Amino acid sequence: MLKGTFFCVDAHTCGNPVRLVTSGHPDLKGCTMSEKRQDFLNHYDWIRKALMFEPRGHDMMSGAFLYPPCSDNADASILFIETSGCLPMCGHGTIGTVTAAIESGLLTAKKPGKLVIDVPAGQINIDFQQTGDKVDWVKIYNVPAYLAHSDVILDIPELGPLKVDVSYGGNYYVIVEPQTNYPGLRHWSAADILRWSPMIRQIAHEQLSCIHPDDPTVSGVSHVLWTGDTISEGSDGANAVFYGDKAIDRSPCGTGTSARLAQLYTKGQLKVGDQYTHESIIGSQFIGRIESATQVGTHPAIMPSIQGWARITGKNTITVDDSDPYAFGFQVI
Repeated sequence: MLKGTFFCVDAHTCGNPVRLVTSGHPDLKGCTMSEKRQDFLNHYDWIRKALMFEPRGHDMMSGAFLYPPCSDNADASILFIETSGCLPMCGHGTIGTVTAAIESGLLTAKKPGKLVIDVPAGQINIDFQQTGDKVDWVKIYNVPAYLAHSDVILDIPELGPLKVDVSYGGNYYVIVEPQTNYPGLRHWSAADILRWSPMIRQIAHEQLSCIHPDDPTVSGVSHVLWTGDTISEGSDGANAVFYGDKAIDRSPCGTGTSARLAQLYTKGQLKVGDQYTHESIIGSQFIGRIESATQVGTHPAIMPSIQGWARITGKNTITVDDSDPYAFGFQVI
């Protein structure tokens, strides 16, 4: 029998959902969040499916569990869950989780306006600004980001050849810029992105090796980032990120922004200290910045930061009972 009652704080980060699960945490084995992530995937993934998929969630649903810190210097740990799986890192998810946790009294910083958080991809530092009981913004100092593959030609059936880069910002992204067979984000519909992204991701996964030099459990292309013209004032670039089976990120995507910064840095289009305001498919913005240069394995890399905001939309109680034939969710693809 698999049953559970899960109290949740629902929020969105710049338009993309974040469901902070505040009860029903499984007791995960492992000393690091990377190890705990593997234990969750091996034994408790039914919780993710029940809370993220229909009928309790939807294709864009994303969430997190807040855990005690794994490291002596940390304030807390975060385990990310969403329709696409249990991610090593999630930028919009971190911003939403921190905002919802602080405003709900579930997380108190040891140092005012600053947090240290353990995540499966490593450890991140966070600055935030709070006015009264509201969090105005959250700035993440993300894990190192690097360009894994440059100027790769992928032959896409019915579409033709595409020149792409693959970059890591906490997850691996195929980045597609405007070219002959892709006119740019504002010239394609959401349906076009949903049609071509799974095929591109699969072909990239088959042809390109993406294994993190420091953690082999972080591997494989999971996202496709399409670029194009901006629609919001002050934006330096626009993107739409595909993830899961048919989801498009409504936020500018935190790990995607990190991957984009690493790509532009390695190609000489940005330098250390540069700021890059990244825009989502709906026009919401994250402020990205290249904080410093570093190295990942043999790859030149950057330490990126991402700043954004989130808002709580409600609180709910979700019941999962395996006597329900749809207890563990479903998708209509």
